[in-house]
Amino acid sequence: MNASVPGPELARQLEELAQVPALPVLAELAASQGLQVYLVGGTVRELLLGRQTHDLDLAVDRQALALAQALATRLGGTYVLLDEQERSARVVWQGLELDLTEWRGPDLASDLQGRDFTVNAMALDLQALFQAGPPAIIDPWGGQADLAAGRLQLLRPENFQKDPLRLLRAFRFAATHGFALTPEVRAVVQQYGPAIVRVPGERLHQELFRLLEAPHASPVLQEMDALGFLEHIFPELADMKGVWQNGYHHLDVFDHSLAALAQVERLLAEPGAFFQQVAPYVAAYASQEKKPALVKLAALFHDVGKPPTQEYRADRDRYTFYHHDHLGVEIFRAAAARLRFSQDETATVSRLIALHMRPFLLLPDLRAGQLSQRAMARFIKAARPDLAGVFLLAMADSLAGQGPLKPVDAEAVLADFCDTVYLFLIERLEPLEQRPRLLTGDDLIKSLHLQPGPEFRRLLTAVEEAALEGRVATRAEALALVRDLLATERCNRD
Repeated sequence: MNASVPGPELARQLEELAQVPALPVLAELAASQGLQVYLVGGTVRELLLGRQTHDLDLAVDRQALALAQALATRLGGTYVLLDEQERSARVVWQGLELDLTEWRGPDLASDLQGRDFTVNAMALDLQALFQAGPPAIIDPWGGQADLAAGRLQLLRPENFQKDPLRLLRAFRFAATHGFALTPEVRAVVQQYGPAIVRVPGERLHQELFRLLEAPHASPVLQEMDALGFLEHIFPELADMKGVWQNGYHHLDVFDHSLAALAQVERLLAEPGAFFQQVAPYVAAYASQEKKPALVKLAALFHDVGKPPTQEYRADRDRYTFYHHDHLGVEIFRAAAARLRFSQDETATVSRLIALHMRPFLLLPDLRAGQLSQRAMARFIKAARPDLAGVFLLAMADSLAGQGPLKPVDAEAVLADFCDTVYLFLIERLEPLEQRPRLLTGDDLIKSLHLQPGPEFRRLLTAVEEAALEGRVATRAEALALVRDLLATERCNRD
């Protein structure tokens, strides 16, 4: 097998790797049992790229599970069986993950040839880390040359037929590492793309989020679409193609959604480009785990309800898409279930889709100077805890629509709206929420002799909104308001 001696910088990194406490223990255990162990795959790739990794991939000639169990026992770590059929296990210890897998073939070369890409088909003898002189990089398939060129080259097409998830992984590497797909990889994607539906949703979910969390996922999704692969992951998006919109837009629904996702990435990279006082609030939201990926998903799906709700109104000479936001939530939830999204992930994206139109519906009141505190409070309460995410999606949606009827000051007015709502939140709503409530359910029972029921929520909400508007400030005034509401309702019924 081809091998090369690392340069000075890589040699230094390998010296640091040898200091990882778990590795000499593993080397000792392997030597005592006559086992061959190699660092492989992503571990070697990231070393060559000068990146640190807390996840180590190791290939073992035999008895990988027993070796992993012995290592976990010696370290006091945790043993996790990953795949008994593939003879793969993980040892977790002090934030470090070591994945040990038996060779898939009679020797190391066969194991490496069974991997996905040349950049992941390099190896490093574990024992060599602790011997004199720099250890050699085993590179039988030209992975270092492809790594230096920034290209993703496959080893054998049949490897993708065996595990179609590797098709999605190609795009994930394109997003996270900037690798260019070679013509051979593109051909395999087109040939085996439909097989991705055989992959369990849990595995797709993990790769998909890794892709979307990359800062520049947008051009990769566009390439996925160009190769006909995106519709295999998200078949719900296919109906959006060719569905034209009104004069506020210059693209069909599908291309507009891809453009909105690209604008989300632009805003995530530089929130201050279009946001004003609310920019730090948006940046703090974007720093939370998974939030960028979830907002991007919301951008991709925010108009997925438009095709089935499209209706041409001759009296207005335009299309309408009434309730496309609500239907969009239902369509997204079906996709989320298929891809095994968590409840929190599904709830976040659903909330963003459901509310993506709300800022635009409130803009006329803002322009007229009539945006009420009640409307802002209701919007905030509906959007929490993803208010900043709604701001992001709305701004991206606006930027992605550049039709001739769009107002020239659209983004400026939207930024004013975000600032107005945010300032109301921190200056008025949050301070009021931190005070004791004027009325509780017990007050309605004891003072007004009401029976608990659905109307309690409505009455208490009315008191909160009146307090926001300054119409009530004491418990007595709140009770009087409730009495008036009940009396008015009785009169209306009579």
